[in-house]
Amino acid sequence: MHPFSFTKAANTREALDAGRRGGRYIAGGTTLVDLMRETVERPETLVDISDLPLHEVTVTERGGLRIGALVSMAETAAHPKVRALFPVISEALELSASAQLRNMATIGGNIMQRTRCTYFRDVTADCNKRDPGSGCAALHGFNRSHAILGTSDDCVATHPSDVAVAFAALEATVHLLGPDGERRAPFADFLLRPGNTPDREQALRRGELITAVEIPALPRPLKSGYLKVRDRQSYEFALTSAAVALHVRGGVIREARVAAGGVGTVPWKLPAVERHLIGERPSEDLWAAAAEKAAEGARPLENNRFKVELLKRTVERQLRIVGGTK
Repeated sequence: MHPFSFTKAANTREALDAGRRGGRYIAGGTTLVDLMRETVERPETLVDISDLPLHEVTVTERGGLRIGALVSMAETAAHPKVRALFPVISEALELSASAQLRNMATIGGNIMQRTRCTYFRDVTADCNKRDPGSGCAALHGFNRSHAILGTSDDCVATHPSDVAVAFAALEATVHLLGPDGERRAPFADFLLRPGNTPDREQALRRGELITAVEIPALPRPLKSGYLKVRDRQSYEFALTSAAVALHVRGGVIREARVAAGGVGTVPWKLPAVERHLIGERPSEDLWAAAAEKAAEGARPLENNRFKVELLKRTVERQLRIVGGTK
């Protein structure tokens, strides 16, 4: 681990001042400290923001949810309003990590976590995300766990967060605070596809701080859930996953929100699947036909071609679990 300085922000102003000078924000530290230990990350200054007033989950005026950036994964998953309104969030968090990590890690930190690509974490390997212009060892290396959607010639690494898949499906908004004041970013625009700049992973401006993630109100009743497929049951990263939320009224699907994880360079929204569902009546045939559209545009690599079919099956299964049949 390289030497660094450490400061604790007593308030938002102090945090922003330190961030403007290049300090890196830290709260739970469950990802950043690991990367520093492996010398993948080498910040000169860490700014502890754990005392900032960003620890609440509140219901918005319209019936959505606002989750403070410093609410822990465990607290979010257990919150009665989260469980009642959007169980897909609770399920995604509970399938994410061990209880010890969920007690430490925060919502803001979770969506900021970096890829679990082995080449990114091996400082001797070529990685455009870690060392721009060096190449991507995963393209022609062992790429079984890598992305099949949203890839580029410069990067094929997957985004590791489970709850980010739920946020993508629910079309969340990220609240940000920086030197230029407050702003909001649609979740779909906050996490960036690699393109030719894979080292830029979020649409953050210098010194900006995540303050909350807001879930918009959706029609009730809303059924939702998260399915994660992995090599082993004990807190492994997803090979594929599916977040599904459906509003069914009068026997017809009126609203559909679907996203996939483990297969994209960012949490992957599935609008073609959603369009196929809306206005239809739940049935086994509908789930299968909609799921066939989940892998549109996929570019599998040598070792992960199986993900194309696995993604379709995962989406179909979760549609059936959430939507049932009539």
